[in-house]
Amino acid sequence: MDNATPSSTPDVIVVGASFAGAACAIAAAQRGLRVCVLERKHDPGEKLRTTGIIVKEAAEQTLLNRIPASMTRRIEEVRLYAPSLKQIALAAPGYYFLTTDTPAVMRWLAGQLRAHGVDLRLGNAFTAAERTTHGWQVNGTGATRYLVGADGARSRVARACGLGEVRQFLYGIEYEFPGATLARPGALHCFISKRYAPGYIGWIAQSPTGVQAGLALRHDPSNARVPDIDGFLLRVGRAGGLPRHLRPGHTRAGLIPCSGPVLDMTRDGAILVGDAAGIVSPVTAGGIHSAWEHGWSVGRAIAAHLRDDGPPPERVAVEAAPRFRAKRALRWAYDRLQFDWPFDLLLHSPPLRWAAEQVYFHKRGS
Repeated sequence: MDNATPSSTPDVIVVGASFAGAACAIAAAQRGLRVCVLERKHDPGEKLRTTGIIVKEAAEQTLLNRIPASMTRRIEEVRLYAPSLKQIALAAPGYYFLTTDTPAVMRWLAGQLRAHGVDLRLGNAFTAAERTTHGWQVNGTGATRYLVGADGARSRVARACGLGEVRQFLYGIEYEFPGATLARPGALHCFISKRYAPGYIGWIAQSPTGVQAGLALRHDPSNARVPDIDGFLLRVGRAGGLPRHLRPGHTRAGLIPCSGPVLDMTRDGAILVGDAAGIVSPVTAGGIHSAWEHGWSVGRAIAAHLRDDGPPPERVAVEAAPRFRAKRALRWAYDRLQFDWPFDLLLHSPPLRWAAEQVYFHKRGS
């Protein structure tokens, strides 16, 4: 192996300190690599674009299983509402979700990065990368053997390094209502509505700090439609147990990849993870579990390659990325065949219940 990189430079520069980037950085640092994380925000808990809802599989992964209990709330039931607002309750033995105080969790993650010896540089945006003999020069000054892009759906790392880019998105918006309490706080309330959420759903959930409510829809760049969250909450708020006359605190909004992993997620020591790589379920739009798992695999692979002459991490990154083949097919069908009347008609039928349980629980609870 070529070990000509100066010892004072990091082995890995990760761009983005969210779940995928943190997983990659910590996994590499645990194996003794010098890791630097560039995060454009001065406060990792500001301007968030994730709902912060963590599924059981993610909550039990390495390190995430240490998130302080005060930052999470356990939810064991899903209430699924048809467009008519008829509803069914869904659950699987042993299965749960965690809603989170997401700003606190992101700050906790930043603390974990530092605790594992990662050089976390807040307020440092990625601007450019240039290929060199031994790796990449980042922002015109910093050199590294490996550059990892964990910088979201519109990845600057992908553009700078000539990597694949996400092409299909949902656009989501979410309100937070601090201190509010739902009539049924033990459920994740999910609403199907082609009018308000074509291509996806709306949701209301109790969090450790109040209530979060949002919806997402297909994003069409040629006719960008803004989600009508106010109209949606007027329609479903009472059914979901949302108190009246609430004023939202923070608002989150952003693009959600929904087309599966990008092509060309690696090139000559540059690797994409998380939303930048399209590692998000095309059906549920859930990304924390797969992003953490993929980021961790990439971090361990980089360390194994540099320290133990393991296989190229670029190959590992591609092999470790979930394909979402069945979910991509469901995404195609939902985008083209979504109608409200089948959900109203079949909500209580065994086939629809079975399908909903597969989507929400994958029958893995027991």
